[in-house]
Amino acid sequence: MSLTLTDVKRIANLAQLEMDEQQSAAMLEKLNGIFALAEQMQAVDTEGVAPLAHPLAAHMQVALRLREDVPLEPNRRDDYQQVAPKTEDGLYLVPKVID
Repeated sequence: MSLTLTDVKRIANLAQLEMDEQQSAAMLEKLNGIFALAEQMQAVDTEGVAPLAHPLAAHMQVALRLREDVPLEPNRRDDYQQVAPKTEDGLYLVPKVID
């Protein structure tokens, strides 16, 4: 996937950024470089590679001392949502701000 100058200008407009032609061209080159790198990474064959719990696990021969994934505080979501103007199914409802 590669972007065009028109795409960069549209993204800048959506982000409310002002860019001149030179800045847009430089940004186009940088963004296309990022997409090219992502495509290279997607092309790597990862079949049979086990996922790691931590990136250092691939280089360290000792087991990492990771704490148990146990909540340390009680669930107080209902208390916090009592003061919210609108909630539904445990979620906060907010006005739509983007068209």
